Amino acid sequence: MTITLIVATVGRAMLAGVFVLAGIAKMLGPAPFLTHMDQFSVPRVLLPMVTALEIGAGAALFIGWHIPVVAGLLSAFCVATAIVFHRQLGDRVERSQFFKDLALAGALAALAAAGGSV
Repeated sequence: MTITLIVATVGRAMLAGVFVLAGIAKMLGPAPFLTHMDQFSVPRVLLPMVTALEIGAGAALFIGWHIPVVAGLLSAFCVATAIVFHRQLGDRVERSQFFKDLALAGALAALAAAGGSV
C-alpha cells in the first residue's frame, strides 16, 4: 500500500466520519434536529431521509463503495444545508457554519470528480 493510498483512505474516512456521526446523532436524539428543521420550515418527514443519507453515504464513502456517486450526493447535501440552515451571514457562527459546509462540499465534489481515484 502506497503512502498516497493510505493518505487518501484516511482522508476519506475523516470525511465519512462527519456524516456517519451526524446521522447517528439524529437517530439517537432527533428532538433538537426536528426543532431546528421547524424553525426553517423544513418538513419533519425529511429527517429519516437525511439520517439515512448521512449514515449510508458516509459508510459507503468510508469503505470506498461508489465514491463518485456518494461524494456527489454528500456534496449536494452540504450545499443545500448551507443554503437552508446557515444563510444568516451577518452572524459570525452561522457564517462559519455556512463556509464549513461549502468547504466540505468542495472537498466532496473534488473527490467525486476524481472518480474516487488517488
